[in-house]
Amino acid sequence: MIEKSVLLELINEYLKDSPNYLVEVSIGAGNSITVEIDNDKGVEIEECVALSRYIESKLDRETEDFELTVTSAGLTSPFRTLRQYKKFEGKEVEVLSKDGKKYKGELMSSNEIGFTINVTKKVKPEGAKRKVEINEEISFKFEEVKHTKYLIRF
Repeated sequence: MIEKSVLLELINEYLKDSPNYLVEVSIGAGNSITVEIDNDKGVEIEECVALSRYIESKLDRETEDFELTVTSAGLTSPFRTLRQYKKFEGKEVEVLSKDGKKYKGELMSSNEIGFTINVTKKVKPEGAKRKVEINEEISFKFEEVKHTKYLIRF
């Protein structure tokens, strides 16, 4: 089986002077390798092809056969790196917490520990006839969250 550490070294070497960054590497049954990359402005298909060719040139199929897929992080894919959180600051996201609650709001900030979103809620103040909108900032630690995704609205 191809070692993940070898792949990480190859990929990081290739991406070191690139605007692209590694999101995830996975190795499945039968050496089925999937490499997911992202970029603050979006990944072009040519960049995926170039990385794929680079990895293939550095691995020997005669020694160990493999299947390789290099892809970009999709808009609807969950965030996996801090850099993805930074990329979407100021945008609307959906958060699913580990306790099963969903939150939708604007991603305000993120750091190594977690992130903060601004959620707009409608509440009815005591004695009032109508609900009013209030903004509430909610902070999450990464370990409290199942996933966070960019929310696409049309």
